[in-house]
Amino acid sequence: MNNRLYIALHAAAAAGFIFLLQRYALSASLESSLLWALTFGGCAAGLAYMQSNR
Repeated sequence: MNNRLYIALHAAAAAGFIFLLQRYALSASLESSLLWALTFGGCAAGLAYMQSNR
């Protein structure tokens, strides 16, 4: 699999999971859920990038 695709999928999966968890399981506001999704997606992209260069 292409490294960029792997990184993008990893970030999207993490962001989607955190958004759904925050929004529906924890009943957070839309703004808060989007902010957390962006943060976790960025962290997941960074981790995937580090792992792909190992």
